Amino acid sequence: MTAKDKTPKGGKELGFDERLEKLEALVSELEDGGLDLESAIGRYQDGISLLKDCHGTLGQYKKRIEELSVEAGETMSQMADPDFEA
Repeated sequence: MTAKDKTPKGGKELGFDERLEKLEALVSELEDGGLDLESAIGRYQDGISLLKDCHGTLGQYKKRIEELSVEAGETMSQMADPDFEA
């Protein structure tokens, strides 16, 4: 992905939702079919980069949710222990 896809003019990196919206806009633009071949290929390449980035972010979120679930399970099992004192 190019730097402009991740960081807009304000200097702040785009969040997941913004990247997903940008990807959806690219798909819509490609589906409309009004682009010349070179522009379409460039948009397609940008879309693939955004897709990879979004997929990676989702993987990180999934891993974090799994970690939190393990922590919650450990906490709940401690609380079920009759010797547990809060």
